[in-house]
Amino acid sequence: MESLIILIPLALILIAVAIKLFFWAVDDGQFDDLEGPAHSILFDEPQQIPKANAHDHK
Repeated sequence: MESLIILIPLALILIAVAIKLFFWAVDDGQFDDLEGPAHSILFDEPQQIPKANAHDHK
């Protein structure tokens, strides 16, 4: 029974920290674009053509 004196406030502190982290993530924009990264994997990136060195064309 004495352990509840420690566990209940500890649980409340952990819940408060989790809520604070959630609101920080929302304010920081972590949940703004949920579909963009999922769709971006479907498209190929434009291919980059390597630049020729001046030494190659003698």
